[in-house]
Amino acid sequence: MDLLMKSLKIGVNEKLYIKDPESSTLGKNIVEQSILMIDEMGFDNFTFKKLGVKINSNESSIYRYFENKHKLLLYLATWYWGWVEYRMVFATNGISDPVKKLEKAVEILTQNVEEDSSISHVNEVVLNRLVINEYSKSYLVKEVNQENKDGYFVVYKRLVNRLSEMIAAVDGKYPYPISLASNVMEGALHQYFLKENFPTLTNCNDSITPTEFFTNLIFRTLNQNIHG
Repeated sequence: MDLLMKSLKIGVNEKLYIKDPESSTLGKNIVEQSILMIDEMGFDNFTFKKLGVKINSNESSIYRYFENKHKLLLYLATWYWGWVEYRMVFATNGISDPVKKLEKAVEILTQNVEEDSSISHVNEVVLNRLVINEYSKSYLVKEVNQENKDGYFVVYKRLVNRLSEMIAAVDGKYPYPISLASNVMEGALHQYFLKENFPTLTNCNDSITPTEFFTNLIFRTLNQNIHG
């Protein structure tokens, strides 16, 4: 799988960039360094001017790729969810048992990224941490409805739908598969954030993972519905 991941091309909505950063060395450097810088200083403190200094390039050259840093954050988030989707589909494709398939999907969607699969310019470990800390800033904006219409969140929504279909395959009578799936997706990020920043607000710690929590939550919910 590592060999496949190294050659993987993640599809990103073309409206998120002016020039495809995958098309040049400079573009890839912009993506690589922006991930590291946002992780280090936070999205609010990150600017294209600071990025230009880091990559020894004019600030104007970055604007040839991205209209603003919001679009850049959306690009990084979309890339991340596309990468997660690929891993989930790859890992579950050969599983016929719906329960085992759902278990594996939840594992992929909620596990912490601890190894970089070395996709050249993207450090997935750091990008995972960036998404945990900053993803909500990509959609908590006034323009979210229009951005949704423009398809900026299609990959994330597709992941939620994939998971909801797996939930329905385990228990077709459960009335809230999409709500449960979206709560798992968003909740996993929140649990990792709480674990690192507000440990008294979660049971997740070094011995209890968000994966364990959400696996328990899903199957207890579905079992209660089945046997209710």
